[in-house]
Amino acid sequence: MEETYTIPNTLTPDFLETKNRQQETADVVTFDIPLKNNVPLFTQFKPGQFNMLYAFGIGEVPISISGDPDDPERLVHTIRAVGPVSEALTKLGNLDQVGVRGPYGSSWPVEEAAGSDVLVIAGGIGLAPLRPALYYLMKRRTSIGRFSLLYGARTPEDLLFQQEIESWRRTPGMEVRVTVDHATKDWNGDVGVVTKLLNKVRFDPTDTIAMICGPETMIRFTANALEDIGVASEQIYVSMERNMKCAVGTCGHCQFGSHFVCKDGPIFPYERIKSILNLREI
Repeated sequence: MEETYTIPNTLTPDFLETKNRQQETADVVTFDIPLKNNVPLFTQFKPGQFNMLYAFGIGEVPISISGDPDDPERLVHTIRAVGPVSEALTKLGNLDQVGVRGPYGSSWPVEEAAGSDVLVIAGGIGLAPLRPALYYLMKRRTSIGRFSLLYGARTPEDLLFQQEIESWRRTPGMEVRVTVDHATKDWNGDVGVVTKLLNKVRFDPTDTIAMICGPETMIRFTANALEDIGVASEQIYVSMERNMKCAVGTCGHCQFGSHFVCKDGPIFPYERIKSILNLREI
């Protein structure tokens, strides 16, 4: 399946105020961006799409939308400070202004998941781009089969949305498993890489859609592990958020083999990119 989308008709950002700032971890912040009445309709987004966020005087970066796709009144972004622009964005307070343009890109196959088992597998900050898909699927729980979230982080302190994860654990018909690479003395959960959780949840490999987001190493190992147990590569979807600059395929900065991540992705069927994902220096 190939996603298509319409490029927004402007590269000029809208300038909006941030609200409801939350410090998720030491270097991760979530904030809302309520939409003005005159913001164009292209601000409606699908799970997995991203916006370009502009920090005044510094630049802009692609950030996945991490809020509820059924809530058209606000955008939510979860940002990790990894460079000058993202660090500036994490320092914004309530009622500060940020430039926004988008949304851009392909989306998670949440509609195609109807009738199948669903595995949502996240590593670290990768839970943020998957959260809109989780919201969408939880509201339509009766339309899918078995439903599991597998989430891994480096330490318990690096886990995102911890209160929300606890509420997800109580969601009927949803199984949530969380693991960390390095446990603290008060951690009572699983320890190890996220692929070790695959044998702890029930799903039919021949009728499962898997959605994966995290570091590229984690994506490769997880996708390979799923194939080894019988999940078809065309039923595995991955997010390749890397090196995007313009978001409309003109600068070439995000070229990935024959693909442009901003236009052809960031969500790809694993079948389309697995031949180059394992190659070094691409």
